[in-house]
Amino acid sequence: MSRVLVAGVDTSTQSTKVRVTDAATGELVRFGQARHPDGTSVDPEAWWSAFRDAAAQAGGLDDVAALSVGGQQHGMVLLDRRGRVLRDALLWNDTRSAPNADALIARLGDDADPAVAALGIGSEGLSDDPTLRGRQRWVKAVGSSPVASLTVTKVAWVAEHEPDVAARIAAVCLPHDWLSWRIAGHGPLPDDADDEQCRANLEALFTDRSDASGTGYFDATANVYRRDLLALALGRDEADAAGIVLPRVLGPAGTGATADPAIAGGAVEGGCIIGPGGGDNAMASLGLSMGVGDVSISLGTSGVAAAVSPVPAYDMTASVTGFADCTGHWLPLACTINGSRICDAGCAALGVDYDGLAELAAQAEPGAGGITLIPYFDGERTPNRPDATAALHGMTLRNTTKANIARAFVEGLLCSQRDCLELVRGLGAEVRRVLLIGGGAKSAAVRALAPAILGMDVELPETDEYVAIGAARQAAWVLSGEAEPPAWPVRVEATLTGEATPQVYEQYVRRRG
Repeated sequence: MSRVLVAGVDTSTQSTKVRVTDAATGELVRFGQARHPDGTSVDPEAWWSAFRDAAAQAGGLDDVAALSVGGQQHGMVLLDRRGRVLRDALLWNDTRSAPNADALIARLGDDADPAVAALGIGSEGLSDDPTLRGRQRWVKAVGSSPVASLTVTKVAWVAEHEPDVAARIAAVCLPHDWLSWRIAGHGPLPDDADDEQCRANLEALFTDRSDASGTGYFDATANVYRRDLLALALGRDEADAAGIVLPRVLGPAGTGATADPAIAGGAVEGGCIIGPGGGDNAMASLGLSMGVGDVSISLGTSGVAAAVSPVPAYDMTASVTGFADCTGHWLPLACTINGSRICDAGCAALGVDYDGLAELAAQAEPGAGGITLIPYFDGERTPNRPDATAALHGMTLRNTTKANIARAFVEGLLCSQRDCLELVRGLGAEVRRVLLIGGGAKSAAVRALAPAILGMDVELPETDEYVAIGAARQAAWVLSGEAEPPAWPVRVEATLTGEATPQVYEQYVRRRG
C-alpha cells in the first residue's frame, strides 16, 4: 500500500521551508527552501513567491493529501475589499509601533476615559499606577500587554501615520493566514474586475488559536476576538470596525479549506486539505511533541522560552505573553528580539567564525573576568526596551581580552534566555525539562555554556526544521480525524550537562537593571 504524504510549510522571517512527510511515521520525504527579503517590512507577495519556489524544490505538492502552514507571529497583513495587500507587512521585529503600544497601555490605564468603562474590564485588584493598571487590563482581556511586536500596535501605527491606508482596510490577517488563503486558491481580484460589484473572498480567511492569540485582540480563553480593542487601535467606534474581516479561528484539528489543485493535491482523490496552521513557536512545540512540564528555548532570529501549560497564564507584570498552543492548551512564553545574532555580532567584533568564538570563550572563566554584555542590539521586547542598545559593562585594562569578550557575548545570549525561563517559571509553569533548539543551538559555545547558565541539564534535539515538522504533524492529525496528533519520534542528539554558575546570571541581573 502506498504511503500517504502530508506537507508542513514554515513561512518564517528569513525563508519559506516546505517539508513533504510520511503521514504515518513523520519521516522526511522531500524538502525545499527559498529565502525572503531582508528587513522588518516586507511585501507578502515575496512569501508567495518563496513558497512556490520551495514547493518546486521539494518536488511539488501534487501528491500531498494535507498540509498546514506555520508562520512568523504578529506580522500585520492588511487587505482591501478586492484582496489586494494595502502596504508592506510590518513584521514582529519592526519596532516603529512602540509609541503606539505605550499609548494603548495608557488608554486602558485611564479610569477617566469613557471608552475604558465600555470595555468592561474593571479595576478590582489592579494597580494604582496608571501605566501598570493599563498593562494589567490588557492582560486580563487578551493575556498579553501591548509591545511593539504585537499586531494591535501595528494597526494603531497605521491608523495614526497612514490614515488613507487605514480607511481602506477590509481585512486584517497574519502571515500564515494569508499564505493558507493563497494556497486555497484565493487572492486579489484581477485589475479588470468591476470595483463596485466585486469583492474578494475575504471570509475564506482562517487561522488558529495560537497565532490569533498573538494579535493583541483575541481572547484565547473565551475563543473570541476583542473587536472593541481593535476598534480602539484604529481610533474608530466598534460598530464602524465591525465590518473588517478577521480570519475565522479553527480548533486544533479543524479543516480550513481544500488547496487549489494547481498548487497542491492535484493527484490526490478529494484534493489536499489545509489544516488551521499556527504560530511558529506553537508549531515548533508540536513538532517537538512537547507536553506539560517541557520548556523549549529557541535561538533563532529571536530568542523564545515557551512552556506548555494546561491552564491560561495571566502575567500581571506583563512580561510573559499568554499565548495558546496548537493542541488546545496554552503556551506562555517570553521572547527576546535579540537571539542567535548576538553570537554573529561577537564574531564580527572579534573577526572570528563560530568555531573561533567558541575557542576564545572556552579560554575565559565563568563571568568573563567581570565583563557582562547586555545584548539589546535591536532594542528589546523582554524586557520591554524598544529603544535600547547593547552595552559591555565592567571592562578594565586588565580584563579586556578577546577571550573575555567572546565569553561575555555567549553568556549575554544565554542570560537573556535565562531571564525568559525565570519569567515563565515565575507564573507557576512546571519546568521538568529544557529543550534547546534553533540555529543558535548549533553553536559549540552555546552548547558548552547552556547548562551552567540555565542551571539545569539541557536536552539537545537533533537539528531539524521543527516548525515545518509541527505543521506536517498537524496536517497528518487533521487528515486522520483522530482525537490526538500522531506520535512521531523526536531524536535527541545529546543531553548537555555542566556545573551551574549562578554567579554569572546574578552579575547579569545586576547590570541589566
